[in-house]
Amino acid sequence: MKMHVMVAEDEQLAMEELIYLLEKEPDVTLCPSAETGDQLVSLYLKHEPDVIFLDVHMPGMSGIEAAKQITQLAYIQPPLFIFTTAFDAYAVEAFEIEAVDFLLKPYDDLQFKRAMTRVNKRMESDETKVERHLKQQKSPTTTKLLIDDGDKMVVLSPDSIYYAVPFKRMLEIHTDNKVIESRMTLQELEKKLQGSTFFRTHRSYLVNLNHIQEITPWFNGTSNVTLRDKKQTTIPVSRAARKLLFSLFEINH
Repeated sequence: MKMHVMVAEDEQLAMEELIYLLEKEPDVTLCPSAETGDQLVSLYLKHEPDVIFLDVHMPGMSGIEAAKQITQLAYIQPPLFIFTTAFDAYAVEAFEIEAVDFLLKPYDDLQFKRAMTRVNKRMESDETKVERHLKQQKSPTTTKLLIDDGDKMVVLSPDSIYYAVPFKRMLEIHTDNKVIESRMTLQELEKKLQGSTFFRTHRSYLVNLNHIQEITPWFNGTSNVTLRDKKQTTIPVSRAARKLLFSLFEINH
């Protein structure tokens, strides 16, 4: 199973050894590495790896703190974490955030292989859960929405919405003939539209699948969708969302 892997390690030799082991894995694509917890969070948002090997002790934000923050930021599902450290006292805290494995330094090739086996099993299990969820997608149940637009409330048909995106402190809801500026959050709108033809192509975009005209590849496994609106708006599709998006089209169309 193909997987994108990121390494977060502030010790150069430890990082090089781990990268060396990962480069020998046939199904691994390496993402840029991080040396601090803050850098890891930033790189995660850009590359969205499937798996992260991270040291518990790093300058500034610890590996465990970074993992907790990433878990909160993940909008589809968080990556799989494998912690590395020279101190086994942190094992319990690591597994509290459902780490796949905990490698105690110095670890050998056998321990590394064991961790990779666990990762592959978890990825297969998680993929099955996602596919099951997609197949259980229901037909739209919401026919009308009541949404605030400045000092008034407007009634919308979900099908009239092309996409929604946060802008400054408001939520822009783009319809076929106007842009509504609402005080609700993207998550709140997504919940209202649950079970309908809307999909989070990116953490900041909620898109109506019925208004997608085409999907084009971008870079690093990401894509763009072009909508059927007058502006032919282009919306980013993250690598994590791309496979789910294609699955939805196979199921619903």
